[in-house]
Parts: sequence; structure tokens; C-alpha cells
Amino acid sequence: MKRRFVTLDVFTTRRHAGNPLAVVLQSEGLDTEAMQAIAREFNLSETVFVFPPENPGHRAAIRIFTPGAELPFAGHPTVGSAVWLALSDEAEGAPTDLLVLEEKVGPVSCAVEVKGSHAGHAVFTLPRLPEQMGETAAAEALAATLGVDREDIGFGTHLPAVFTAGVPYICIPVGSREAVAKARPDLGRWDAAMQGGAAFVYSRETAETGHHFHARMFAPNIGVLEDPATGSAAAAFAGVVMAFDKPEDGDHRFVIEQGYEMGRPSQITLEMSVRDGALVSARIGGSAVVVSEGVLL
Repeated sequence: MKRRFVTLDVFTTRRHAGNPLAVVLQSEGLDTEAMQAIAREFNLSETVFVFPPENPGHRAAIRIFTPGAELPFAGHPTVGSAVWLALSDEAEGAPTDLLVLEEKVGPVSCAVEVKGSHAGHAVFTLPRLPEQMGETAAAEALAATLGVDREDIGFGTHLPAVFTAGVPYICIPVGSREAVAKARPDLGRWDAAMQGGAAFVYSRETAETGHHFHARMFAPNIGVLEDPATGSAAAAFAGVVMAFDKPEDGDHRFVIEQGYEMGRPSQITLEMSVRDGALVSARIGGSAVVVSEGVLL
């Protein structure tokens, strides 16, 4: 059967920036092997497959694939899917500003704002708060694997740490945006130093005023050498902010810029609510714009 798909650029307000996403809209009948093959064909960092929801009160169920593996949760697929579904509902005369997506990690609630016929903005609440996991390799090993100097690793109170909010990341602080830019992953060292996982490299020096962190994300183990914008990493990063910056009680908003070294500038908003010194909720937000529509034969 023919299956419709769309592509969107996510975490940006303009086409050909942000993180590209493919969304397959008629996924019934596809098994896991077929979905993985389609994701390899698109060869984007993630491809989403949309299914009817199990709960009739939810908008849709989605499954998320990189070219190499299925993910239980990811940020730019959540934002992009929510925007597209809201655009579809608007076009059919049934506008909505809140919808729930069923993901492997659980139900994800998304607030959506349609902006014209081909763009929108979505903010989703983390279905799972970040938690710290285990230890990282020594700073010397991390530096050698990233191709940066040992002295680049760490700034202020920030040290390398592993956090997850559904997908684990080794979060590696470096002292400058220049150090972020010069990172060149050594794939021969990757599995040993990065525990076979993904690395989120960040600095407090930013390319644009009004932003708070500059980052890059590398996940060669799942077929993504570098990602232009990674919402699940931003979700995990909320744990980093809590652990090392210890924000006061109240609501906080940060803008993480990513993808600049790839020529695909992206902006991810991270909102955090802190009560009695603990993170009680967090949200990831961003814009998305439709780039193309087509049919899989």
C-alpha cells in the first residue's frame, strides 16, 4: 500500500535549519523490521511512524527510529509530530492546543500552537524526570575520544556525568565554544570511553546572545554521527543543571543552541520547575516547519 509521509525541520522557525524529521502517517501493517528499513532509507537522525492510539483520548501512538535503532523517546520527533498533527487537525476544522502522544516511554502531553498552514510550536512535559546513572570514563579518556585537550574538560562546578530522562547521555562540559567546535569523535575509542552510548558536549559560551548553553551531540553507535538538535539530551540535561547549578525554587527557562557547526542552527527551550530544592517538572519546547510531503510506494 502507498503510505503518505511528511518531513519537517524541527527546533527552528525556518526551513533548511534545525533537525530534519520524517513522519510516516499511515503505518498500520508495518513491522519493526520494515520500519527500521524505512528509517535507514530516509537516513535522518530520526523517523517517526504514526499509529492509532490505544487510548481513544490520546491523539496518536508513535514509534521512533534512528537509522540504526528504535528509541523509547526523543524530543525532536515529539515536537515535529505534535506540530504536524495539530496542523492536520486545524486543516480539518478540528483545532487543538493540547494533545497526547503515546510513546514507548509512556504518554507525552504536548501543548501546541499552530502558526500558519505549515508551521507551529510545541512544548511537551517530560514523561520521566532525569536521573543520574553510574560513572563516566576518566576525563583523559573522554578528551582523547573527543579530540580535545584534557584541560578543556569541565568548567565551574560542572563535571562529566551520565543522565537519562528516557535515553542516557554522557554529558561532557567543556570550557569554551571553541572547544565544543573542535570536537572530532574518535570512533575507534568510542565504545570504551563512551560506554557504547551517546555524548552531549556543552559549554556556557554561546554563539547568540540570550542563549544559555552551546552544545553538540554524537551517537555513532545508533547511526547518528552528529545530531543538529536533540530534545531527549536536553531533557537529560535538566539533571545536569540541577546537579551542578542548583537553581533556586521557582520556574526557570534556558535556551540550548545546537547544530551550529553543522550549518543547521537549532534552538531548544528547557523549562524547569523547582520546589523545595528538587526538580518537580520539566518541559522541552521548540518550533517546526513543514518542508516536504510525499508517498512511500
